Amino acid sequence: MDFTKHDFNKALELVKGAVQGEREDELLYDYLISKAPTNEEKEIIRTIRDDERKHRKMFKFIYKFYTGKDIEASDGAEDFEKPESYIDGVKKALFGELAAMEKYREIRKGLPNRYHRDMVFEILTDEIKHAIKYNYIISTTHKKNKRITEAEENIAMNNHEMRTIMW
Repeated sequence: MDFTKHDFNKALELVKGAVQGEREDELLYDYLISKAPTNEEKEIIRTIRDDERKHRKMFKFIYKFYTGKDIEASDGAEDFEKPESYIDGVKKALFGELAAMEKYREIRKGLPNRYHRDMVFEILTDEIKHAIKYNYIISTTHKKNKRITEAEENIAMNNHEMRTIMW
C-alpha cells in the first residue's frame, strides 16, 4: 500500500481527534445505557461502549508508537450535551459511528505499518457492527412505540420480497 508523508501526518492528526471522539461517544453511550428502556438495549449499548474504550486505547497506542508522545485528551464531560430523547441519542450515536468510519478509513490509508493498519481495520469493522446494532435498536424501539406505520411496514416487506425474487 502506497502512502505519502501528507497522508501519514493527516492520519496522526485524525488519530488525535479519534481519541477525543471515542471519549465523547463513551459519554453518550453511558447516558443511553441509563435511559435504555430494556435490558437488551442496555447490554447492546454497554458492549458498544466497551468497544469504544478499547478503540481509544488502540489509537493512543498507535499515536505513541509513531510520535513517542501520549495524547492528552480531556474527559469531555463538560462538553457533553444530553440528547432530547433516548431515540434522538441513539440516532446521534448511529450517525456518529458512520462519520467515524469515514475518518478511520483516512487513518488506515495513512499508516505505513500493516500491523497498525490491521488495528484500524478491526476498529472499522467494530464501527460497522455498532451501526448495525443501533439500527436494530431504532427499528425495535420505534416498533414498540408504534412509530412505524403500516405503510412503512408494507414498503419494508415489498423490498424484502423484491430482494428474495432477485436472488
